[in-house]
Amino acid sequence: MLLSRYTAALLPALGLLAACSSGPSQAEKQTAAADTPATTVTTPQDATVPLPAPYATKSVSKRVAIIDWPAGKTPVAPAGFSVTEFAGQLESPRWAYVAPNGDVFIAEATTLPKGAKKQIAAALQLDKSRSLQATSANRVTLLRDTNGDGKPDVRTVFLTGLNQPFGMLVLGNSFYVANTDGLLRFPYKTGETKITAKGQKILSLPEGGYNNHWTRNLLASKDNSKILVTVGSGSNVQEHGPENEVRRANILEINPDGTGEKIFASGLRNPIGLAYYPGTSTLWAAVNERDELGDELVPDYITSVKEGGFYGWPYSYYGQNEDPRRKNERPDLVKKALVPDVPMGAHVAALGLTFYDKTAFPARYQNGAFVGEHGSWNRSAYSGYKVAFVPFKDGKPTGKPEDFLTGFLVGDGSDKAYGRPVGVVTMPDGALLVMDDAGNKVWRVSAAKTTAAQPTKATPNVAVR
Repeated sequence: MLLSRYTAALLPALGLLAACSSGPSQAEKQTAAADTPATTVTTPQDATVPLPAPYATKSVSKRVAIIDWPAGKTPVAPAGFSVTEFAGQLESPRWAYVAPNGDVFIAEATTLPKGAKKQIAAALQLDKSRSLQATSANRVTLLRDTNGDGKPDVRTVFLTGLNQPFGMLVLGNSFYVANTDGLLRFPYKTGETKITAKGQKILSLPEGGYNNHWTRNLLASKDNSKILVTVGSGSNVQEHGPENEVRRANILEINPDGTGEKIFASGLRNPIGLAYYPGTSTLWAAVNERDELGDELVPDYITSVKEGGFYGWPYSYYGQNEDPRRKNERPDLVKKALVPDVPMGAHVAALGLTFYDKTAFPARYQNGAFVGEHGSWNRSAYSGYKVAFVPFKDGKPTGKPEDFLTGFLVGDGSDKAYGRPVGVVTMPDGALLVMDDAGNKVWRVSAAKTTAAQPTKATPNVAVR
């Protein structure tokens, strides 16, 4: 009742706050176009990436309105695949981790409001995209399929009392959880369904962040001697100053006890998905790039990550294309910026990443990459809102991203969506699990046994190139 009494007064204030932000002037746009004209970048695999000049199109805000999945409706996979609900009635299931014994751990957490404007919007449920919530579940749920029927018959709350958890990892007798403000380590026994022991904070991390950059992912090195930790930027393009970005926009490397921190790779605005290419020690990452340069800038990407490599943020994008908002600040770093391997499309919010290292899917999918695209907000036409597939052979991408799991958008000109895919993981039985944080579900994609030897061509993703 108290909120509703003040709603009429608060909404004009929110509108005023939104109107206070302003984009670049016409003169600034002209200078940016002259200094950084349209160009074509060549990737390490000799693919071409056309890049328009900055501000070639207007920067717009266009968000979906999430509605509930109708009964019986699921996302859509190519012919020969089946999509079923693996788990429902979750609270923002954003990320998943499959333990060595096959247990599936789901991190339930969401973006929390920072500042008066967002707190008001969350309290009044004004965010139609469900990205911003007043509270976060802050827990890890365990799902276990003991009879192999594709549905978990064990479901327990595994860990509670966390602070926006995301990445998880089992290493030896320890269970690690990456909170937004630090890495926790818990004693762990294989097969247990609940942890009640108090965790030890072994690493502090910079808290908070622009948009959804509170997420911290984890991956063990191939020999389990190190842990990689992702930390996204605290801003769009360092507009709050470099002091706000200390230890951010990086993949960090630590020892399993939290000591020995070093920067493994930098200049990655928001690296989320981490995975090694099957059978190798080549690290790949899915990276969510910057906003407000126009519809087609900057492409999100997946890329192999070189130790010590710098990938441009915030000074340049997709290699050595200087961002006009950071012009002439660090020409030394711009010259070092590496070109990413695979553009996924601008503003698609490429977050999830898994390599398909099983054999249940048709041969063309094996060793390829599945990428969860959470979906655009800074583009005049919706892009993302699907799981894309990137074909690989011998460790290298061999084609452009293709649509694999679609149907999250209502379509036909509607501004509505049923869900938003985020994390993707490959299961021991060869199925693919997809986290749908807006739909509060986990989807399972499996292949009919008869398709295993039959190539099934997916639809090329040409709309957002």
